[in-house]
Amino acid sequence: MTDDVLPLLRNFLVQRYGHLKRRLTRALGNDDLADDALHDTWLRLQRGEPPGPVRNPQAYVMRMAVNFALETRRSQSQVLSSDEVEMLLELQPDPAPGPAQVAEDRSQLQALEEILAQMPPRRREILVLVRWEGWPQQDVAERLGVTLRHVEYELKAAQDFCAVRLARRGGPVR
Repeated sequence: MTDDVLPLLRNFLVQRYGHLKRRLTRALGNDDLADDALHDTWLRLQRGEPPGPVRNPQAYVMRMAVNFALETRRSQSQVLSSDEVEMLLELQPDPAPGPAQVAEDRSQLQALEEILAQMPPRRREILVLVRWEGWPQQDVAERLGVTLRHVEYELKAAQDFCAVRLARRGGPVR
């Protein structure tokens, strides 16, 4: 497991470098210090010292970078105020999904798009308007010139259609 952690962390750092640098720059108040801290983090990850299990790659990488920034400031004889230390220690991880989650979500979206393409056009339009666009069913009925009962029927048929085909592919879309 720990052999997989370093490539994951390195990949995360490369993919999210700009975001990480902006957060560090805001927290540290110094663009160069943020850049140096991320560079030192990259070098440490390149050395291949496995850190053990990591539950949150962003929090781990940010903590490493903050620690390097603190070491750099100490070595330059710059003393951080207690407020600065508190601010750095309170950095929260970004709630954005990681690369694996993004890849899985894209795969599920592609599967759903393929299923929707197999659906009759009016049924697909009703499903999209009600479930994705959030339109009230009555408004959809008025727009399409059909009864509310027809919209309800088509919506149920569309949902059943998707459920059956998604089950065949290995599971429901979240």
